[in-house]
Amino acid sequence: MPASEASSFEELTLESNDGSKRTVDLRAGVVSVDYYEDILSPTVTAKIRVINTGHTIKAEGKEEKQSIYNGLPLRGGERLTMKILDQGKANNNSKEKTGLDFTDPKKYLFVSSITQVLQETQRESFLLNLVSREAITNETTRVFKRYNGIISETVKKILTDPLIGFNVDESELDKVESTKGSYDFVGNLRKPFSTLISLASKSIPDKSGDATAGFVFFQTQDGFQFSSVDSLIKKPPKATYRYTDVNKSSITRNNDFNILKYNIDKNQNLVENLRMGTYSFTRLTFNPLNFQFKQEVYNYGDKNSPKKNDRMNNLGTKELQLPKISDDSKLTLDQLPTRVVSQIVDVGASTTVSKDDNYPADKYQGQNVVRYNLLMTQSMSMTVPCNTDLKAGDIINCLFPKISGEDKNEYDSEESGKYMIKELCHHFEAKRSFTSMTLVRDTYGLHGGES
Repeated sequence: MPASEASSFEELTLESNDGSKRTVDLRAGVVSVDYYEDILSPTVTAKIRVINTGHTIKAEGKEEKQSIYNGLPLRGGERLTMKILDQGKANNNSKEKTGLDFTDPKKYLFVSSITQVLQETQRESFLLNLVSREAITNETTRVFKRYNGIISETVKKILTDPLIGFNVDESELDKVESTKGSYDFVGNLRKPFSTLISLASKSIPDKSGDATAGFVFFQTQDGFQFSSVDSLIKKPPKATYRYTDVNKSSITRNNDFNILKYNIDKNQNLVENLRMGTYSFTRLTFNPLNFQFKQEVYNYGDKNSPKKNDRMNNLGTKELQLPKISDDSKLTLDQLPTRVVSQIVDVGASTTVSKDDNYPADKYQGQNVVRYNLLMTQSMSMTVPCNTDLKAGDIINCLFPKISGEDKNEYDSEESGKYMIKELCHHFEAKRSFTSMTLVRDTYGLHGGES
């Protein structure tokens, strides 16, 4: 069956939060299910819209059946088990899909709020807003210990610490990419997610070159991911999607991998990048140990530094071309600082043994700024037939037709190529299902051709 047709709701069971373990099956009343992931979000979320005609569940201590909202009752904190199987194939090699499976007790979703409640004489409707268990744990615990050593090892300690409560299994820690360089700090009662995101911004991949700083911490249906942007970019494409105005026969091409619609949301925002110092910025630092000020300028296009392709992995093949400052100048915009960043050097605050900079920001901060900002150079919204095997952080190939007056079957060599899934939504309804995504890319060009 085509992937855009209705998916199968294998399980959608809601359990009360009062300890009675009373449950209700939502499948008969579900209007739609939306499941979300984002590489900038440390937790997955979901929304389920339900219509109920009442006489569904007995209220506590009563024989008469009531509606779900008052009979369960819905008050927040209820536990949901969910399993949805979508149709079609996972990729162009006809691999079977695994679907969304949140039936493991460690992966249960929880109701964070109930909104859009409408109650009438014969029916009710409401929207369940759901989050992962870890999102609730994050609000009820704090990081208070002192940590030292390699950042990736610290991340593993936080994720497995029983006092924090994430309780991530040791077997799932392979999703934490190894980093190099030590960083000492005290938790200072910050929330775990805030701490982990801060550590991601300071991490340098162990297996890559010096100029690939910049990690992201996020959650997918597979669990937590702590990965460098460069490592995500280097992953092989999960699938190849094509845009066509003609619905091809299933004999010649799998329609599950047609792009239903797309829209270019952003194609370079020069003013914003200049404001953020993406191409060049000045860094002012103060050392509280010796009371010295230091000024440095970071230029993305510095001719004395290694070539950009050697320093950083890109999704496209074309180098970034920036205009000159003026018609009379030979300088381009990546050679003129457009932002000033001030910072107190993290030295002597966390340890009395070493007088070295705890985090060598002079070496890696510029790389972080460039890596994060350049990744969002291009942004595109896209809708495809439902594919639950796609996850945030995955790479996909997108092939767009070349706009030409001639009738040629050619792909646009500028817009086509690899894109990263920044965020996605798997949407399920009674008669259809699809996946909508926000794709990002740092450079232009068809990388490696069609696959």
